[in-house]
Amino acid sequence: MPNAYISGTGGYVPPCVVTNDDLVKRYGIDTNHEWIHKRTGIEERRYADEGVGSAEMGYEAAKVALARAGLSARDIDMIVLATLSPEHHFPGTGVFVQRRFEELFAGDSPKYVPAMDVRNQCSGFLYALGAAAAMVQSGAMRHVLVVGTETHSAAMDFTTRGRAVTSLFGDGAGAVVVSATDEPRGIRTWKLHADGRFAEALWMPIWNVRRRPFVALPDGPEGDARIPADDLWPRMDGKQVFRHAVEKMCMALMEVCFEQQLTASDIDLFVFHQANLRINEYVAETLGIPQDKLIKNIQKYGNTTAATIPLLLWEAEQTGRLRPGMKVAMVAFGSGFTWGAAIADW
Repeated sequence: MPNAYISGTGGYVPPCVVTNDDLVKRYGIDTNHEWIHKRTGIEERRYADEGVGSAEMGYEAAKVALARAGLSARDIDMIVLATLSPEHHFPGTGVFVQRRFEELFAGDSPKYVPAMDVRNQCSGFLYALGAAAAMVQSGAMRHVLVVGTETHSAAMDFTTRGRAVTSLFGDGAGAVVVSATDEPRGIRTWKLHADGRFAEALWMPIWNVRRRPFVALPDGPEGDARIPADDLWPRMDGKQVFRHAVEKMCMALMEVCFEQQLTASDIDLFVFHQANLRINEYVAETLGIPQDKLIKNIQKYGNTTAATIPLLLWEAEQTGRLRPGMKVAMVAFGSGFTWGAAIADW
């Protein structure tokens, strides 16, 4: 059975920088830099321009990952895309990324690469990574493109009412290529979990198909639909999310380390999901992880949900923090609640 390793990493963030002060000056939100930074560690984030969505950014990150892996789009056997901000209600965003690779459809023998979306929010990348690793290890695939991409700025409540959530999130995309190898390296283990009892602690209730119709049609079937503000914007019980995030991230890291018979001292680099710097500091302190083994970019990008971990991996490779032979631990927690962790030999 082949091993599955990450052969290439890529990332993309839009050029528009929005600082904490910009949330006040540009959008009129009653907040300030000190309040946001003290509670989250965030200083700024990126927002995509009008007309740019998750597929566009995911494609840019994917191109970089493929180039770094030394592969072309025709080498891809499958695309697994994680997002909470899809291009449309359906179809999935993976197919919109797939069709941007024009070389897949050039010539007389197009390659119809399958594309699958994963909707596990902040844990989405680890869920997608686990799926990709399993496909490669089974021998069914040789190269799986995993993309995490988010356009949060299109669906944030830019009023003082929504500041607790809006201040957290930014736009961006990250990607990795998971490839087969016979070398003793790669993704050693991954563990995923969920607890649906807390699904409404962090959610966006729009598109409730239990309703008939699922959006209000006040003027009859020919009229424009109306969506109540309470359904349109994300909702979060911040205290409950914080408590569960610390607990579950600690548990997930301990679980994968125990299975591999490792301690924190055996891990060279810890890659935490970038939801809140204070959460990550609590996790690191609880587990005795030294700061020099942690990487972060939340101060620059905010929470990019499914894109945070692949963006970190891409940046860490670029700066030399992540090198071949290192042992890497990844962990995430998010809406659902869902969480997971993975260990890889780079």
